[in-house]
Amino acid sequence: MILDIYKDSLEYSAKDWKTLVILGIICFFSFLLLPVFLITGYNYRVINNAVHGVINGRDPLPDFEDLISMFIDGVKVVIVQILYLLVPIIIFFIFALIAGQVSNVAGLAIMIIGCILTFVAFVVVELMIQIGLCHMAYNDGAFSKAFAISEIKEAIDEIGWFECIATLLGLIVITWVIFTVVSMVIGIIFTVFGVSTAVLGIDPSAIFLFGVMLNSLVAMFLVGPYLSIFNSRSIGLLYTMQI
Repeated sequence: MILDIYKDSLEYSAKDWKTLVILGIICFFSFLLLPVFLITGYNYRVINNAVHGVINGRDPLPDFEDLISMFIDGVKVVIVQILYLLVPIIIFFIFALIAGQVSNVAGLAIMIIGCILTFVAFVVVELMIQIGLCHMAYNDGAFSKAFAISEIKEAIDEIGWFECIATLLGLIVITWVIFTVVSMVIGIIFTVFGVSTAVLGIDPSAIFLFGVMLNSLVAMFLVGPYLSIFNSRSIGLLYTMQI
């Protein structure tokens, strides 16, 4: 089932390359901060389509319409993420504060325990964030549903904690592999061109520079948006396993 989710999401994310470019343009202006909420809002729409769809269905990519609504959804998503992430952050600082009040050896032991608990809390919280956003989308965008802990836990129990964590880990691996492979392919192509021109006695620095620029543009305008849709679609479909 998890492989079916990945297959569906990989195909779904490549349905419309114009959408990827539009997302890339929005991402380019993300240093202004406000476009970040449009990106998260669009990914939320992808999740919304997924939780109301089926694996290997014919769901279309969301349209770029009603940008105000998309922006508001993006703000809600960011708030959900921040509030959940406060949990592992607070845990870490509590242990850091305690460790600072005792001897070096005891302090080190407390910090090690604190880091382990922080990591565990982060994994659980990240899972709660993802399924919580799906639960919010499934319930017509009701913000409170993103924090309905008992309902979210029940959904995770139905899907299976192992399946959920394995899916998230798989998404991390696939994302890393795609980014790495694309970067390596572009890098190898321009390295070959650069070496060839160097052999001919031509300065290859311009070719290498162009290769770096092209790599960055491809990552921003194609690969990055593609993977953000892929991840959002995968999480949404994962949620449907318990419906």
